[in-house]
Amino acid sequence: MSSIETDRFREALLAERQRVADAIEYLHEENPGSLQDESDEIALDNHLAEEPSITLDREIDSTLGENSEHLLGEIDAALGRIENSTYGTCATCGKPIGEERLDAIPWATQCIECKRRAERA
Repeated sequence: MSSIETDRFREALLAERQRVADAIEYLHEENPGSLQDESDEIALDNHLAEEPSITLDREIDSTLGENSEHLLGEIDAALGRIENSTYGTCATCGKPIGEERLDAIPWATQCIECKRRAERA
């Protein structure tokens, strides 16, 4: 892939990385204490019916955070592939990953054919 193309993908990856990092930071700001801290506060206020709702909200936020951290790792790996000149090459078959696929998912590691095969397996 030419440097112009990788520059475009590098910019897209860096923009997505910032968006994901901001989302993670927001989740941490929204939930600064532990679930136990919130549960203790609810118990003191005698609003036990709120505890399951808070627990569910925390679990959802935790899952979103984990998914975001995973995506951040994939983005960083893609940036590393740009640096070592392997970006855009399928990790499975070694063929080029289509530009349309990279436009949609710039951190993709497999061409569409190999990804489809892997999902069917």
